[in-house]
Amino acid sequence: MTLVESMNPRTGEPAGMGVSETPPAELNSTLSLAKSAARRFASEPLTGRIALLRAIADKLDNRADELIPLADSETGLGKDRLTTEVARTTFQLRHFADVIEEGSFLEATIDTPAPNGKPTPRPDLRRQLEPLGPVLVFAASNFPFAFSIAGGDTASALAAGCPVIIKAHEGHPELSRRTGEIISSVVAEQNLPAGVFTVVFGQNAGRDAIVDHRIRAAGFTGSTTGGRALFDLATGRVDPIPFYGELGSINPTVVTKAATRTRGADIAAEYVTSVTLGTGQFCTKPGLLFLPVGHGLDQALADAVSAVPASPMLNARIAENYAQISAEISAHPAVRNLVTPRLHTEPGAWGVPALFSTSAESFTEAADRLAEECFGPSSLIVEYTTTHELINALQSVEGSLTATVHGEQSDIQSIAPVLDVLRPRSGRLIWNGWPTGVAVAWSMQHGGPWPSSTNPLHSSVGASAVRRWMRPVTYQSFPQDLLPEALRDGNPLGIPRRVDGALRR
Repeated sequence: MTLVESMNPRTGEPAGMGVSETPPAELNSTLSLAKSAARRFASEPLTGRIALLRAIADKLDNRADELIPLADSETGLGKDRLTTEVARTTFQLRHFADVIEEGSFLEATIDTPAPNGKPTPRPDLRRQLEPLGPVLVFAASNFPFAFSIAGGDTASALAAGCPVIIKAHEGHPELSRRTGEIISSVVAEQNLPAGVFTVVFGQNAGRDAIVDHRIRAAGFTGSTTGGRALFDLATGRVDPIPFYGELGSINPTVVTKAATRTRGADIAAEYVTSVTLGTGQFCTKPGLLFLPVGHGLDQALADAVSAVPASPMLNARIAENYAQISAEISAHPAVRNLVTPRLHTEPGAWGVPALFSTSAESFTEAADRLAEECFGPSSLIVEYTTTHELINALQSVEGSLTATVHGEQSDIQSIAPVLDVLRPRSGRLIWNGWPTGVAVAWSMQHGGPWPSSTNPLHSSVGASAVRRWMRPVTYQSFPQDLLPEALRDGNPLGIPRRVDGALRR
């Protein structure tokens, strides 16, 4: 049995030791419990799922004073950031409870019999979404609450009626263990089977679980390399399963000439704030800034970046990768260093902000290297002369979670062709704002074309995230007593339904 050790990113000293990697026998038992719990949990009244999610949120709020210092000792993210993140996490749990209560997530659809239907008679058809079964979730490092043990994948899978096995991230094992204990206690208090929720530890456990026949879907937030390896395992099974991975994202930001003239200084300051937020460890960090030649903002940008102090990164491996990629960009012959990356000599894993610049033409020629995601507080300015040159450069950018445009009303006509290039490359388009900060809302899309995610049809944030863990089932000519409640005559659940093509309640 191997102990999982985490390091304090500020000091480099061990932050905790004592969480054991899950051995194969225990993993097998966990998988069996999840499978046996799946049928009962799926048939649980929707009110039971609602009560579970709200009770988890309440207990996490009540234990925040215990969990936040523990999280800070393992991640170095700071009390203020972590306090906000706990609030977001519990809001998200309650949001999914509201989604269940509203009921449209089931997509209940009824076509009544049409004996004289054209081109052929139609039987009674009734369709809804039903839970897939046990879900495996890989926790993220950069959000130890909101994308970890009690994060959005867990909340949405439980909302869908799926048992969750979550593989804890090595960066915060003690926090994962404690958060898992809190959620498991709520599951027990709600008189649900223990297999509804379980935490496992260790990379071997994660790899073994994703290929096990008892797992019916998987979710992941992390690196492109790690996500692709898991995706290949999930889809390479004898019985392939859905794998929803949120991977690498460069998140381009375009600033028009008119916006530069009108509010260039404000845009520069806001950009630097967005880039360096959370030591640049947000998946929505705007890593590319497209500015018109002659923008005159080099000094303002450089001064703003230089004023941001070094801050802790999540762990030594992430800090090392950041330093390596920053150095490679800095050394590229087509790149100017506006703020040169430098080493930080204090113990621990620290990220020092850096800023680079290149021309649109050079960027297009070397996009395979210059458009690589750099997870940390650095960014690249790309200077363009014409809209045509801008579009050529943007066409070299791979899929992203977001794409941002800063423009003025006078730009509406000229910006249309730029949006035509950005639209197929992003999941969320932003006008005169910044991508950092992802609202938990019904209309949120947090997922985009490869490599930002493995499936651009779905979102990992917001109400539609539930859809990932469910599949459609149609009941043809069934008696009322054998139909799910959502599909019975009289609409006993009182939910929105589409009946003979019309939405009704």
